[in-house]
Amino acid sequence: MADQKPGKPRKLRTSVKGPLMFSAFWAVLAFVTVLIFASGGSSKTPRFDLAFTGAGIAFIVTLVIAAMLAMSHKENSEHLGKGSGVNLSSARKPSHGFGGHGPSQAGGAPETPDADSTGSSPS
Repeated sequence: MADQKPGKPRKLRTSVKGPLMFSAFWAVLAFVTVLIFASGGSSKTPRFDLAFTGAGIAFIVTLVIAAMLAMSHKENSEHLGKGSGVNLSSARKPSHGFGGHGPSQAGGAPETPDADSTGSSPS
């Protein structure tokens, strides 16, 4: 809110209209629901007192929740969106003997030992 310019419309995050419309929607839904279900049938008179009470409670609760969520929002720092990152490289890394493929096995083919490199020399 500190970077708000006078004369310019507010962003949706700092605007009051969004949370009020959200709360009003749930208040109307609670009003209709309580009006239908609290009367106990169509032969009885509708309970407007309970419907207005339910709508008021729904409006206040959703408005408080929306305000708390809006206050807890924090923008990311600019430096987080720049740079190479930690795991962005797709290049093969050499294995350190922990079961991964080494540079000689880049194709994924199993390495077969040579007969000469077994340590036994033909006599």
